[in-house]
Amino acid sequence: MPSIDGLITFLYFNDLEKAELFYREVLGLKLTIDQGFAKIFRLHNGSHLGLVDGKKGSLKPSNDKPVMVTLLVPDVDAWYHYLTLHGVQTRSPPKDDPQTKTRYFMFQDPEGYVIEIQRFY
Repeated sequence: MPSIDGLITFLYFNDLEKAELFYREVLGLKLTIDQGFAKIFRLHNGSHLGLVDGKKGSLKPSNDKPVMVTLLVPDVDAWYHYLTLHGVQTRSPPKDDPQTKTRYFMFQDPEGYVIEIQRFY
């Protein structure tokens, strides 16, 4: 079977510049590949998040955002405090889900994609 070296999840935006600033400045992600119309951020070994200009990419932005990006982190509460200090509105404070054995909270990026911050326990 052929191997898989990594994963890039691409999100499509009407305002790529605003999205890039949010992911780079607020979330602190490192831009690793700049293709002009696409900005690719490394999350962790082999996993990346790509932001694409919807006027130039393969797909178009949509008001309906049927994608949720979950970032696995060691300290959910630290992320919550960090993001709220930077003015990010969250859907709720961090909470535990005994069924999935996770601690998490969610918020939206500038164009409405849901970002979940989560830790398994």
